[in-house]
Amino acid sequence: MRILAAGDHFVRPAFMREAVSQELSHAGGELPEFTELTLPWPHEPFGPVAEVREASGTEDELVEALDGAAICVTQMAPFTERVFAASPGLRLVAVSRGGPVNVDLGAATRHGVRVSFAPGRNAPAAAEFAVGLTLAAMRRVAAADAELKRGVWRGDLYAYEEVGGELGGATVGLVGYGAIGRIVARVMRAFGAHVLAADPYADPEAVAADGVELVELDDLLGRSAVVSLHARLTEETHHLLDARRLGLLPPGAVLVNSARGGLLDHAPLPELLRSGALGALALDVYDVEPIPADWALRDVPNVITTPHLAGATRQTAHRAAAITAAEVGRFVRGEKLRHLANGDVLVDGGS
Repeated sequence: MRILAAGDHFVRPAFMREAVSQELSHAGGELPEFTELTLPWPHEPFGPVAEVREASGTEDELVEALDGAAICVTQMAPFTERVFAASPGLRLVAVSRGGPVNVDLGAATRHGVRVSFAPGRNAPAAAEFAVGLTLAAMRRVAAADAELKRGVWRGDLYAYEEVGGELGGATVGLVGYGAIGRIVARVMRAFGAHVLAADPYADPEAVAADGVELVELDDLLGRSAVVSLHARLTEETHHLLDARRLGLLPPGAVLVNSARGGLLDHAPLPELLRSGALGALALDVYDVEPIPADWALRDVPNVITTPHLAGATRQTAHRAAAITAAEVGRFVRGEKLRHLANGDVLVDGGS
């Protein structure tokens, strides 16, 4: 059996190969033959490839690398209809991401290929990053740092009208309460914040057990001094925070988005920030990535920006490889996959 490790410069092919080899060695027997492909992300931005989005590399190089492979472990490789059609021996694509957005699931199913994914692989990293963005936005960390490096001592930031608030005693609203949201809630509560969550799919009993109040989204927005987004981007959640909902925020609220840029309608943000209706904005994700040179928020006050880094830790890379390798192990042993994305797939063999 041949396995293609189609990694990149974050989840490296070597990490995938080592994790899969360790997983399969527990069962004994001969280890599979590995081939490797290194995709250009993140040195080159991901983007759409044919009909899939958020992919890296080309269909041609992937088809060539897949020759003879029954399994592929990857993070960003573009698994399109054309790739599946050209790879008749392929039986499993194990994606080391929270969602297999680089895979045409319909095509995979039609060609009898199972697709797994790796939920929670970056939850600790993304949660910590969201908390860091929140603190930086509330306390003007980025602005003070930039001014000091320019030689300007901003002692005036200690003036009452300029200072920020504290998380202790504040109401923090989390839009989305999955693996990342739950960790953020735990940290925020440790600071002494009262935490609200809006998520129609959350288990009310589990949320209550975490000490978090489950509310409707409009209620959350109207009550929260800090709002942090942690929902998945779907047709239902696109521009979930539009102009109307942004207008529900209390004056001076802090808004943090480290989930997906499409959750937030960016058009109203410049005026909300200039008027003070929105106190601060922290973004790790954007409606267009990379952001264009004429980005409307580039010169707006009280905006903190980072280039989609929330999940970028070394632990995430190794965790992603390990979760993916575990799925490969289940497949090879004929066990049920734990994170199957296309449950209606018809296969001749495997789990």
